[in-house]
This record gives sequence, structure tokens and C-alpha cells, in this order.
Amino acid sequence: MSDLPFTLDQLRILKAIAAEGSFKRAADSLYVSQPAVSLQVQNLERQLAVPLFDRGGRRAQLTEAGHLLLDYGDRILALCQETCRAIDDLQNLQGGTLVIGASQTTGTYLMPRLIGLFRQAYPEVAVQLHVHSTRRTCWSILNGQVDLAIIGGEVPLELQESLEVSAYAEDELALILSKDHPLAAFSTIQREDLYKLNFITLDTQSTIRKVIDQLLSRGNIDPRLLKIEMELNSIEAIKNAVQSGLGVAFVSVSAIDKELELGIVKRVKIENVTVKRVLSLIINPNRYRSKAAEIFMNEILPQFETLNSHLGQISTPKANNTEPFVNLASQITSRP
Repeated sequence: MSDLPFTLDQLRILKAIAAEGSFKRAADSLYVSQPAVSLQVQNLERQLAVPLFDRGGRRAQLTEAGHLLLDYGDRILALCQETCRAIDDLQNLQGGTLVIGASQTTGTYLMPRLIGLFRQAYPEVAVQLHVHSTRRTCWSILNGQVDLAIIGGEVPLELQESLEVSAYAEDELALILSKDHPLAAFSTIQREDLYKLNFITLDTQSTIRKVIDQLLSRGNIDPRLLKIEMELNSIEAIKNAVQSGLGVAFVSVSAIDKELELGIVKRVKIENVTVKRVLSLIINPNRYRSKAAEIFMNEILPQFETLNSHLGQISTPKANNTEPFVNLASQITSRP
């Protein structure tokens, strides 16, 4: 076989069809006509001498050969992107792209501030921020789709040996309530008081919800006995509900600095209980690391302490706690 039986454009089309589930939606996403997509697929199947799609159903379903080609195609396209970025580096950060990943809370409230610092110093570098679940973010790091990420959950067990994980910062979870709540006049409450409150939480499948439940259990607080008034699907919705007096909630301090500064909500502490989790930096040590990624890690991330005054109780771990690790269990301190 003197020539490759496929082109990069054909691999992009295959990937788009698999992602969109139909030839038409794939064509729309690629800004080409549907007949052009169909023709490329027919040519690809003829060149490979195997069918790539099962055309019997309403949704475009990959055959076994289609799945195999998609798997290798993803890696080929990722390597092409990595090559282009390596060439861009030769221009000494006069261009190129930095792709950063983050889990939901860190991506919404922390990373935009750090990206702002980077963009001030290197305005020519385009920055993409991908905010997804911890699990999806870790897979993106492994596949080379993301340069580095800050996460608040645990790295999936099957990826722990492939990724390099370092403790980056501690994020304290705060109990907040409305400024008109009867307990707003108190700076500290007893843990027994929690069972009398109406809580607003994320849904039970949320990583943050699971972390909070685990932490409370370690502090001799039974999350099953807490009265859940409502479950919402975002931190912003929870903050608005608390502000309206619909209940209380545990949220990251990085998510409420503006609300606390404006007096919109009130934070109260629980006597002898501090709820914290570890934010972690993850990279793929086996992938090319761009100059932009190196600079972000070496110049921007260490500036985290300059943001501490604005981020409440988020703090950078001590130097002896920054060695790579894979057990990202959140932590709680509780004194009897």
C-alpha cells in the first residue's frame, strides 16, 4: 500500500458523524454540504474496502471497523494538532494556543482569574478553557486534547498511572445563608444545628455533592439526616436560592467572594469543623508540553497566593505537600 487510504479531512468527517449522530448534522458542524460528506464517506469505505457505518437505523451507527478507525483517527488528529502547536512554539509565544481544563467550580470561578493574568502577560497566545466533569477532564488530558487542568475531584482509577497529579491548593467549603436568616447574626454554629436547617444542594450525581457528603460524614455529621429542601443543577442557582431565603448551602469559598463582599449572603462557621478539599494540577507526562503551558505552570500558577485575598480561604499547600500523588481524597478536620 503505497499511499494512505484516508485523508485528514476524511478522519475529521468520520469524527464529526460519530459525534453528531447523523450525516446532516456533521455536515452542518463542518460547514460543508451533506452530499460532500456522503461522498467522502463512500470514498473512504471504497479505499478501505470495509463498511464504516450501519445505515439500517435512523442514527448513523459505526461498524466495528468504523469504531477502530475512529479510535486511531482521534489519535492521529490529536498528534497533528500537537505538531502544529510545537511549530507555533518556535515563534516564541507570538501566537499559538493554550488549552486548559477544569472541573465545574474551578473552571467557573478560579481559572478565569488565572487566565486573565496570563493574557495580560502574553496577549498573542489564544487560550481555550474546557470546563467539564473531573472524569472527562482527565480523559482529555490523557488524549492530548488539553495541556493541563485543575480539578477538585479524584482522578479515575484507570488513569492514575498515566497522569501526573500534584496537589495545588486547598479549597474550603463554606456554609452560607441569607442575610435575613435567623442564624445570620451568629459567626459560628454547632454541628447539631445543621439538622434543623433546610439545605439546597446539587443533585446526587454531582461530584461536589458526593465530596461534601463524604466530608461531613468524616466530621461526625450524617448527611442522610440533613433536610434537603431542593436540588439544583448549578452553583449560581444555589447562590440565588440562598440569597432569596429558600435555604442554606455548602459552596466553595471561591464561588462566593463577591456575594460576601456585597453582603448578599452570610457565611457561618461550624464549631470545631473545617471542610476542605484538595485542588490538583494534572498533566500528561508523555505528551508534548508547549511553552505556553510551561509558562502558565511556572509563572501564573505560583501567583495564586496573590489572589488569596480575593478568594477567601483558598490557600496554596505548603511546599512539602506538592509532590505528585494519586490519592486525591478530600480532607476534613474535626475536633471533639
